[in-house]
Amino acid sequence: MKKEIKFSLVYRDMWQSSGKYQPRADQLVRIAPLIIEMGCFSRVETNGGAFEQVNLLYGENPNKAVRAFTKPFHEAGIQTHMLDRGLNGLRMYPVPADVRRLMYKVKHAQGVDITRIFCGLNEVRNIIPSIRYALEAGMIPQATLCITFSPVHTVEYYTAIAERLIEAGAPEICLKDMAGVGRPEMLGRLTKAIKERHPEIIIQYHGHSGPGLSMASILEVCENGADIIDVAMEPISWGKVHPDVISVQAMLKDAGFQVPEINMKAYMKARAMTQEFIDDFLGYFMDPTNKHMSSLLLKCGLPGGMMGSMMADLKGVHSGINMILRGKNEPELSIDDLLVMLFDEVEYVWPKLGYPPLVTPFSQYVKNVALMNVMSLIKGEERWTMIDNHTWDMILGKSGRLPGTLAPEIIALANEKGYEFTDEDPQKNYPDQLDEYRKEMTENGWDFGKDDEELFELAMHDRQYRDYKSGVAKKRFEDDLQRAKDAALAKQGFSEEEVKRMKRAKAEPVTAMEKGRIIWEIDVESPSMPPEVGHKYEPDDVFCYIATPWNTYDKVLANFSGRVIEVCAKQGALVNKGEPLAYIERCEEPA
Repeated sequence: MKKEIKFSLVYRDMWQSSGKYQPRADQLVRIAPLIIEMGCFSRVETNGGAFEQVNLLYGENPNKAVRAFTKPFHEAGIQTHMLDRGLNGLRMYPVPADVRRLMYKVKHAQGVDITRIFCGLNEVRNIIPSIRYALEAGMIPQATLCITFSPVHTVEYYTAIAERLIEAGAPEICLKDMAGVGRPEMLGRLTKAIKERHPEIIIQYHGHSGPGLSMASILEVCENGADIIDVAMEPISWGKVHPDVISVQAMLKDAGFQVPEINMKAYMKARAMTQEFIDDFLGYFMDPTNKHMSSLLLKCGLPGGMMGSMMADLKGVHSGINMILRGKNEPELSIDDLLVMLFDEVEYVWPKLGYPPLVTPFSQYVKNVALMNVMSLIKGEERWTMIDNHTWDMILGKSGRLPGTLAPEIIALANEKGYEFTDEDPQKNYPDQLDEYRKEMTENGWDFGKDDEELFELAMHDRQYRDYKSGVAKKRFEDDLQRAKDAALAKQGFSEEEVKRMKRAKAEPVTAMEKGRIIWEIDVESPSMPPEVGHKYEPDDVFCYIATPWNTYDKVLANFSGRVIEVCAKQGALVNKGEPLAYIERCEEPA
């Protein structure tokens, strides 16, 4: 019998690779016992990466979500881990050192055991400080190698990086094959090279299934000494996501490895509950193409998690591009034509930008440059005319050293613009900021939170946190969800009026008790507004007021628990007795 192989369920990444949003805290609390009952996971990825930011985007407190989700796993003896972008922390651009240091204290206090630290450039200067900060906070730092396939990304290249990360104190190494393009044989040799030098180091393999190599890669790394494999589960396994635990377990068991058994009754319950989350609201933001595997991904090397955003980008510019082509009397392009053009352009752009591993945020930078180039070429213009500031920061060395060499034309363009290249420690470009955020919290009268977790959220995601605190995020999300629901019905052939009737059929109208002008609210600081779609009312809440012709202000009560699905009258509108003011869908959950 060969060595024991453990499994980690990447529940957070399953969702990020499939769509825009993560499950809500209440949903995570419901699924956790079933994940535990499956009995086959020694680890679960609970947060990090986009998780906290996404929570803020739909108006939830990510600190409450992390604490609630990690608690049952701790009680069951299952380790929890998060994704950490090194210099970028939990966001897409660099973070001051004092905010990075606070992150590990907060996340450890919230119940996260392991932090998977990666840098999109494999820049050790961005990873090593985080190893030190994590150790100081009592977390396990899992240093990460971002795997890609290029002339410069060799076994020797990765092994040299691993040596420096282990020397800095990392007890674990993750092979993060974010696009699934790592060749199985190469990954096996890399695993063996690390294990031969450091047999005590735990190696965890994370491979997306998009291009179709992941199962072979899993077998190769296990044969060469890997300890833990990241897996997914239905209904969001395979496609651009990760291999399913059932298939991985069967393959490794047949190969002679010791693997845990799966409680299939619990698996099927967790599978059904995850589908329930999709049906509730998450499915409206999941691109159906993310369920598909494609060998075309080997050509461009873009990670599976990017495909949804990339397809959204293409659909956004598709009609504009065809309008340009029609104006030039040239044939229009289908989405597939445009996709192949973009893949080809990524393949062209990538080496000229120094072969940055195609992982967040650098995959986005390369994709954006390629998309802008495609649009320029279609318009008959030159390449490289639209490069954003974050991409320039990468090119100039402000994010760290690029693995490859910049093309002469890129260097010439930088010189022409008067930009300066740098090789100093990237962190020096981003001074400490916590004192500024402390001042803002104090001035606003905001609670710093348990273990300073609210201060951390503001410092890490300042714009999204402010929108969360003001309620703007919740309103924006509810509007976004309603548009997505309406669009889904429209795709099924329903007219706008039919969609409205269908929504109203599940709701009850709140009607005017008298003739008069409707007053939704009286806001002395900003314009008074009607309630947003999704706003929750309890039975005794004042729904609005009616200013009658005889100078009375009559209260209209909600009379039942429910959420607004449609507002029919604007602030100050004249309404007649019996006229519907809004429609509310009943709900029984607590406010």
